[in-house]
Amino acid sequence: MGKQKQAKTAISPTRAEDYPEWYQQVIRASDLAERSQVRGCMVIKPWGYSLWENIVRELDDMFKSTGVKNAYFPLFIPLGFMEKEAEHVEGFAKECAVVTHHRLEKGPEGGLVPAGPLTEPLVVRPTSETIIGDSFSRWVTSYRDLPILINQWCNIVRWEMRTRMFLRTSEFLWQEGHSAHATEEEALERTRLMLDVYADLAEKYLAIPVLRGLKTPAERFPGAVETMCIEAMMQDRKALQAGTSHFLGQNFARASGIRYQDANEQEQYAWTVSWGFSTRSIGGVIMTHGDDDGLILPPRIAPAHVVLMPIIRKDDDRPSVLEYTNRLARSLQDRFYHQRRIAVEVDDRDIGGARGWDWIKKGIPLRVEIGTRDIAAKSIFLGRRDQSHKERISLQTARFEAGIADLLDEIQQNLFDRALAYRQQHTAVINSRSAFDAYFTPDNLEQPEIHGGFAVSGWCGSSRCEEAIKEKLGVTIRCLPFEGQLEADPAEGRCVYCEKPANTHAVFAKAY
Repeated sequence: MGKQKQAKTAISPTRAEDYPEWYQQVIRASDLAERSQVRGCMVIKPWGYSLWENIVRELDDMFKSTGVKNAYFPLFIPLGFMEKEAEHVEGFAKECAVVTHHRLEKGPEGGLVPAGPLTEPLVVRPTSETIIGDSFSRWVTSYRDLPILINQWCNIVRWEMRTRMFLRTSEFLWQEGHSAHATEEEALERTRLMLDVYADLAEKYLAIPVLRGLKTPAERFPGAVETMCIEAMMQDRKALQAGTSHFLGQNFARASGIRYQDANEQEQYAWTVSWGFSTRSIGGVIMTHGDDDGLILPPRIAPAHVVLMPIIRKDDDRPSVLEYTNRLARSLQDRFYHQRRIAVEVDDRDIGGARGWDWIKKGIPLRVEIGTRDIAAKSIFLGRRDQSHKERISLQTARFEAGIADLLDEIQQNLFDRALAYRQQHTAVINSRSAFDAYFTPDNLEQPEIHGGFAVSGWCGSSRCEEAIKEKLGVTIRCLPFEGQLEADPAEGRCVYCEKPANTHAVFAKAY
C-alpha cells in the first residue's frame, strides 16, 4: 500500500508536530494579536479585543450581581507602599518595573536622556493591594462602613523574562477585585464566592471545565493566608491557572492601617480579600478548543456568531444574492442569544476559497454560504466550526433562523463536553513513585512537554517533597481539590514521593 496522504491543515505546524509553535501560529492566523515593538508586550487586534470585551461584559455583570462596584486606582504605586508588606514585595520584586525620573532632556550626544529624578521611585502596578489598602484605610472608620466591595478593570505590568502572548506578557489586561470585611467568616465566604464566579464564567461561557481547590503555601499569592484557584487542562495536558481568589487575613489591613470601631467601640483590623482574572483566559480558550485549522470559539463569548458569505458566480446574480444575504443578516440580528443580539458578519469579498478559510481560522461558530440555487430553494449551506469544515449541510433558511440560538447552545455544550472528556481521559489516580515518574515522562521525545496529564496522588504536606518533585520533573501541585471536584476522591494513602502517610491528596501537573 502507498503512503497515506496527510490531510491538509490551515495551521502549520500541527499540535502533534510542535504544540508551542502551533499556539503562536493560531494567534497569528486568527488575527487575535501580534507582538509589539516593546519587549514582552502585545498588540491586541480587534477580533481579539472583541473577545476580551465579551468576557469583560459577562464577568462584570456577575461581579455586580454580588454587590461589587467598579472604581479605578493609580497605575503608579509609591515604593514605600510596597515596602509595608514584606512578603508581598518579596514575591513581586523581580517582576517590578520602576519609574525613577519624570522627564527627558537632550543629552551631550544630542539624544534624549532621563532627567528630573523622583524623590521616591514609583512602581508600575504589578497588583494593587497596597495602594487600594491605602484608600480603604481612609474610607473605613466604623463597622457600618463594611463590607467594601470594589473592582477595577485595568492593565498590569510584570517584567517577565520569558513571555508568550496572552499567557505571560510584560503588560496584560485584567480585573482585580478587593474587599474589606468586619469578620474572618465573611471574608472567607467572599473568597469562595468570587472563586465560584470565576468557575461559572470558565465553564458556562468559556466552555472550559475547571477544578476548584486551594494552593499550597509554596504556591500562594505573596502575603495571602490562603489562595483558592481554578485549574484547567490544556490540549498538551499541562495545567493553566485560570483564576485566583485570595484570603489575605489581616496582613494587608495591618500594613495599610485599615481599622474600624466595632459595635462595642473597640478598634479592630479589617479582614481583606482580593481576586483576579486576566487576558490569560484567551490563551486558555485557544489551547482548550483550538484545532489544526485554527481557533474554535465558544458562541457565548465569540465576537460574532455567524458569517454570511454570498456566492456570486455571475455579475447578473450579484443584486439578488446580496439582497437576500442582507435581508437574512437583518433578520438574524433581530434575534437574541443569551441576552445579546445575534452578531452577524457579511463577507462579500471576491477572494475564492480563502474567504471561508479566513473564518475557519478565526473560529466563528457558524459559516453560511448563499448562492442562486440556495435562494431558489429558500435554503442555505451551513458549516459548524466545532465540526470538520467539510461537514456542511443544506438547511432551510426559515428553519435556520428559528433554531439558530439552539444551534449555538449545542455548539457551546459540545465544546465543554469535549474538553471535559479530554481532561477525564488524561487524569489518573497514581499511588506509587515509579508510576508517578513514568506518567510525567514525555510520550514523544520530539514533544517533551506532552506527558500523562493530571495526577491525583497522596501528599504528606511537606514542602520538601513538593520542591523535590518540582525540581526533578518540573511538576507542581496545582491545587488541593475541594470535596466533590474529582470524579472519585481517592483515599489519601501514602505520599507519592516519600511514601510516608499522606494527610491529603493533591492534583499534580506541569503548568504554564
